[in-house]
Amino acid sequence: MDLKNKIRVIPDFPEPGIRFKDITTLLQDGESFKYAIDKMAEFARNQNAEIVAGPEARGFVLAAPLAYAMGLGFVPIRKAGKLPGDTVSVSYELEYGKDMLEIHRDAIKPGQRVIIADDLLATGGTIKSTVRLVEELGGVVAGITFMIELSYLPGREKLNGYEVFSLVQY
Repeated sequence: MDLKNKIRVIPDFPEPGIRFKDITTLLQDGESFKYAIDKMAEFARNQNAEIVAGPEARGFVLAAPLAYAMGLGFVPIRKAGKLPGDTVSVSYELEYGKDMLEIHRDAIKPGQRVIIADDLLATGGTIKSTVRLVEELGGVVAGITFMIELSYLPGREKLNGYEVFSLVQY
C-alpha cells in the first residue's frame, strides 16, 4: 500500500517555504491506518519489544494503537507539568527556544525493551530527548518507528546506534 498517497501535503504551513505533511488524512482512512499500525507492529515484534512509548502529542496517536495491537502497555511522554506523579525530565533545543519532556519515574523498568513511536522524524530533537528519558530510567531502546521521515533533515544521524524504521520517506 502506498501510504504517501494518503498523506496531505500543505504548502507554506506553518510558515512560508514549509511543506507540512498532514497525517490526518491517512488516519481518517481505516484501511491505511490499520496497515500503518500493522507495519509498525511487525517492526516492533522483530525488536522483541516489551512496552511502547510515545511523545506528546502526535506520538500518542501512533504509540497507543501500536501498543494495543501488540498487547503491550503504553507509556506517554508528556510536556512539562502534565504528569501527576514523580517524573524525570529532559530539556531540549527547538528552532526558536527550548522545550521539556517528562516521563513518570516508574513508567519503565530497568532492562525493559522499549519501542518508541512518533509521527515524524525531522531534526531529531524531540525523539532524541525521548530516548534519553527511556535510558535514564534504565530502559533499552529496542527500536524507534515513525510514520514519516524527512530524509533531507539530519534526524536519523542523531539516532545512530538505534534501529530506526519509517513507513514513508520524503
